[in-house]
Amino acid sequence: MDIPALQKIVVQALEDIKARDIEVIDTARHTPLFDRIVIASADSGRQTRALAHNVQDKVKSAGGEVLSTEGEESGEWVLVDLGSIVVHIMQPAVRSYYKLEELWGHAPAARRPAAADR
Repeated sequence: MDIPALQKIVVQALEDIKARDIEVIDTARHTPLFDRIVIASADSGRQTRALAHNVQDKVKSAGGEVLSTEGEESGEWVLVDLGSIVVHIMQPAVRSYYKLEELWGHAPAARRPAAADR
């Protein structure tokens, strides 16, 4: 599956369950390990897990592959590895603490609003 199609599936799966502050960062220039990072916020451990499951289900339904998932036990930060895209679903306090957007050189003010905010 090509990266733009996979990215669209991931973002839609996150929007389906009301993820907030969805941000897509192109990392192709920074690392050969993956091409995109998708970061989203969730209000609870239950929602982070539901979002991660929805991403996995939608990607698999479209013929994509889920390589691994980490963090579902606590639900504070769930990572879904799709190979070319790595999805981080975080509760707000964890997201503000780790500041992944800044780590990858992306300005946090460019966050994409969730579908409900548009």
